[in-house]
Amino acid sequence: MGLEKAIASGKEHRRPYRGSKAFDSTCRNHGACGWCLKQRTYRTQKELEKSRFSRRDAESAEP
Repeated sequence: MGLEKAIASGKEHRRPYRGSKAFDSTCRNHGACGWCLKQRTYRTQKELEKSRFSRRDAESAEP
């Protein structure tokens, strides 16, 4: 049964997308929209920032 026919007969039970997925096609699981990307890579960004800070601090401490 095709999707169009299933919808017409009331046998389609897929839930509609909610939130930003409803209007942003890139906002899916592991999507590339800015908000999702930032939320997904938060820990990685914090670790990179920590390593940059420690490297900068070590360079400034050298005589």
